[in-house]
Amino acid sequence: MNLSNYNYELPADLIAIEPPKVRGTSKLLFLEHRKNLIIDSNYCDIASFLNPGDTIVLNDTRVIKARLHAQKENGIKRELVLLEKHSFDNDWHRHRIMYRRKLNVGEKLTIGDANLIVESIEGDGLAIIRSDKDLLELTDKYGEVPLPPYLHRDAKPLDIERYQTIWAKDKGSVAAPTASLNMTDEILDKLRQKGVNIVYLTLHVGLGTFMPIRVDDLKDHKMHQEYFMIPENTVKVIQDTIKKGSKVIAIGTTVARTLEYVNNKLIQTPKDLFGEADIFIYPGYKFKIINGLLTNFHAPKSTVLMLTAAFADWDSLMIAYDHAKDGGYKFLSYGDSMLIL
Repeated sequence: MNLSNYNYELPADLIAIEPPKVRGTSKLLFLEHRKNLIIDSNYCDIASFLNPGDTIVLNDTRVIKARLHAQKENGIKRELVLLEKHSFDNDWHRHRIMYRRKLNVGEKLTIGDANLIVESIEGDGLAIIRSDKDLLELTDKYGEVPLPPYLHRDAKPLDIERYQTIWAKDKGSVAAPTASLNMTDEILDKLRQKGVNIVYLTLHVGLGTFMPIRVDDLKDHKMHQEYFMIPENTVKVIQDTIKKGSKVIAIGTTVARTLEYVNNKLIQTPKDLFGEADIFIYPGYKFKIINGLLTNFHAPKSTVLMLTAAFADWDSLMIAYDHAKDGGYKFLSYGDSMLIL
C-alpha cells in the first residue's frame, strides 16, 4: 500500500483561501459510493440525505490561538506554535511547541510581559518551553489563529470566528474540525426536526493531522496521538443507533478516527471513554462503527485523504473529486464538503 498511489492533481485556484461570506452557504456533494451516485447539493440541506433515528457525531473541541511571536534577548524574533492539549498536559506553564529557525536549550524569550525559557529541544522543530505565566492565557492575549500553511496568509480577525465551530467548548486544538465549520444552528434545527440525533465528543486536533506522510509504504507511517473524550450519553446514543439499524455519521475525520479507535469499547456498558488515539486509517481498513462520513475535499497524499479513501473506495472517491473539480467546488479547510453514505 504505497502513498504514491494516492495522489491527484489539485489546481491552486480550487483551494479556498477564505471562508464563505455566510456560514452554511457552501456546497455539498453527496456520494453514495457503492453505486457511484453523485448529487450536487448544498451544505444547508444535509438533513434531506438522512433518516429519522440516524445519529450525527460532532467534535466540540475549541481551537486555541496557538501561533505566538516571541522575542529573544538579542531582539531577534521567533515564531512559536503551542501544540495541542493531551491528557498528560495539565501544566500550562510547561508545554511542547513547534518553532521556526533556531532555538537553543536555555535561551530566554519574552511574549508581552511573560518570560519563557527553552527547557529542551526534541528535534524536528519541536521543543519544550517553560513560562512564568499561563501559556493558554498568553494565546488568548497575544496569539493568532494557527491557519493551515497552505493558505499562505496571516490570520485575520474574521478567522477567530470562522476557524471555529459554533459549539466549540473545550480548548485544546491547534487545527479545526473543518467539516463542521459551515454547520449552523438552523441546520442543526433541521436535523432535529427530521428526527436525527445530535451528540458530541472531544478530540483535540493536532498539527500532526496535516503533517506530510514521509514514507511511501503506508504501513511505516506512525500516526500522532490526539487526546479524546466521549461522554457516556454519546456512547449510549451510538449503541442505541446501532441496535436499531440506523446510521452513525461522523462529522469529520476527527470524529471518525475517535469512534473507530474505541470501536470495541463502544459496544460495552456505556461510560465515559477517554485516552490518546493514534489510529491511522487508510485503504483496506474495515470500518466498525460509522456508516456515513461528512468531510471536506482533502489535499493529495494526506492522512485525512487516506481515511476518506478507506471509507469511500479510492476509485469512487476520485470520480467524485473529478466531478467536484469540474463543478468548481472549493477544496481544503475553508472549502465545500461531501457527504458519503
